[in-house]
Amino acid sequence: MQDLLNDVHQSGLKCEAIDIGRAAFKTAINFLSNTIFSLDFVHSAGDTGEYKDIVVNILKAVGAPNMADFFPLLKIIDPQGIRRSCELYVGKLFHVFGNLIDERLRLREKKDFVSNNDMLDALLDISKQNSEEMDKEKIKHLLHDLLVAGTDTTSYTLEWAMAELLHNPSTLSKAQKELEETIGVGNLIEESDLAKLPYLQAVIKETLRLHPPAPFLLPRKAKVDVELNGYTIPKGAQLFINEWAIGRDPNSWENPNVFSPERFLGSTLDIKGQSFQLTPFGSGRRICPGMPLAIRMLHLMLGSLINSFHWKLENDMKPEDMDMEDAVQGNALKKKEPLRIIPINIST
Repeated sequence: MQDLLNDVHQSGLKCEAIDIGRAAFKTAINFLSNTIFSLDFVHSAGDTGEYKDIVVNILKAVGAPNMADFFPLLKIIDPQGIRRSCELYVGKLFHVFGNLIDERLRLREKKDFVSNNDMLDALLDISKQNSEEMDKEKIKHLLHDLLVAGTDTTSYTLEWAMAELLHNPSTLSKAQKELEETIGVGNLIEESDLAKLPYLQAVIKETLRLHPPAPFLLPRKAKVDVELNGYTIPKGAQLFINEWAIGRDPNSWENPNVFSPERFLGSTLDIKGQSFQLTPFGSGRRICPGMPLAIRMLHLMLGSLINSFHWKLENDMKPEDMDMEDAVQGNALKKKEPLRIIPINIST
């Protein structure tokens, strides 16, 4: 988190605009790699230093329009090379994970080994107790899901949150006032502070309602024939849940297209799969495994950015003139035009 603030501070000194989505992407990678491996992937040398480029290439391949999705016969030919590209970069990523797991296993065999108490150690502990439940291959697949799915979706959501706050200056002022009264202007936000920041939590919930990171969640498949509201869903049919439409349904939300965090103050609605009006991470057994990390990252990043800096739009643009259109990339919802904003250091 400190690296993010340092980068933004340097841009503020130069009065330069920063691409907030790109900065958040870098921070998300570092946050996740430190949580899982106790390593900094962005600044590391060797295999882990290539991680960012590998993830970017995987996301590009997944997000590219694929003719084979519409003409199944083309899957064998792979005319655009998308499958080959995915296999290449996923293979590279699994190679990185395999090396990290092997190195950690070697360290754990030493008598003077001290656990990092990170996620990899926790997964290896589970594997040691029950190798069938969690073997090396399952660990690599879980790490892939957490790291690849968690970087772009988190950065897109952070970008949307900042865009909505700048588009609604009075809401930004309320969020900053809460932080000032609770934390103190410019002070670092700790995870233990989040429970004392209900308005910041409401801002994140409202952002996820209007801009779910995966607008159609992940597809499901019907195990048997099912009748739902008069429609027959045949066995084997693939199902998508339109989370974007649910979050804007006027039957569930008052003024659904208005960004209003106040709707969540005093409300029991959560984003953890219990309230079906708001399930940006899914629900049930297949809920996003990275949800706890993503929620923590979003609150810490957003709170730190608005508590440590004032912000203005590039080229003296007015809030009402902002482009708030969205675009789908792969399975993620991004801002169509990247948000470029100028930080103003509070001390200046």
